Amino acid sequence: MNRLLRHNWLLPVLGLILLAVPPLTRSPYYMSIGVFVALHAMVALGLGLLLGYAGQVSLGQAAFYGLGAYGSAILTLHYHWDPWLALAGAAVITGLAAYLIGQPTLKLHGNYLAMATLGLGIIVRILFNEGGEFTGGPSGLPGIPDLRLGPLAIRDDLRMYLLVWPVLCLQVLLASNLLRSRLGRCLRAIHYSEIAAGSCAIDTGRAKVMVFVFSAVCASVAGSLYAHYVKFVNPEPFSFAFSIELVVMVIVGGAGTLLGPIIGTAVLTVITQVLVAVGGRYPVVKDLDVVIFGLLLVAILIVRQRKGAPRH
Repeated sequence: MNRLLRHNWLLPVLGLILLAVPPLTRSPYYMSIGVFVALHAMVALGLGLLLGYAGQVSLGQAAFYGLGAYGSAILTLHYHWDPWLALAGAAVITGLAAYLIGQPTLKLHGNYLAMATLGLGIIVRILFNEGGEFTGGPSGLPGIPDLRLGPLAIRDDLRMYLLVWPVLCLQVLLASNLLRSRLGRCLRAIHYSEIAAGSCAIDTGRAKVMVFVFSAVCASVAGSLYAHYVKFVNPEPFSFAFSIELVVMVIVGGAGTLLGPIIGTAVLTVITQVLVAVGGRYPVVKDLDVVIFGLLLVAILIVRQRKGAPRH
């Protein structure tokens, strides 16, 4: 699938296909699902770069998603920033946070790195919960303003759908260019063997921090778009469970591809919606999504044989 991205016409064609979807359905429900698929795919895309290309396991991606959402909410509600400036400001803040956190954290390996990023997600969620009036505490922050394009307010499902999918395509294009660069070659070398990469004069620490920051910014943009879409943020959507879902999305779609996280996100989102629908009739199924995702992840890891570094 990554080979297809080498053709400049692929993303415009994909964009035209996505633009053709809304006329086929007038249901706000399906448009809303399409919006969340794109938002979650933005977060999964960055995680896919970390996991599939750099070989780094992160269980704290939901924290950066939350920082983007809360960053936009706080800057617009408390400081009255324009929503687009708030989105950019939240991305810069999240990128700086990822840089400072990544410097010591990415020196760890394997399970130690996973536990460190898991701790990051837990700490950030506690800050959201205990932030008082600044973050709204457990009750959250309501009344987040709409994004606007001139006089046009992006407040319904269709308009947000037509915004988030081009943003996702842009992120895929940026990620594709990153992987073709010297940094991308460094990441693939690190994936094969970090020790061997270091012996070839590759600054492995710098390469890992750079892709960590890129993945955090992708998640932050998605979080900001989410906040302006639902007009409300609270700590619940940025929990450890969502970080696990993101890992499953990436692995289901293919951790060593760019389009894989998008496919995995679409599949898992459909499964989630089915569970919600079934849970409405059978309450015992309602809270089994984390268990099902966990079992699916374990099954995939058992069945899937270990492969070498991805080809791009």
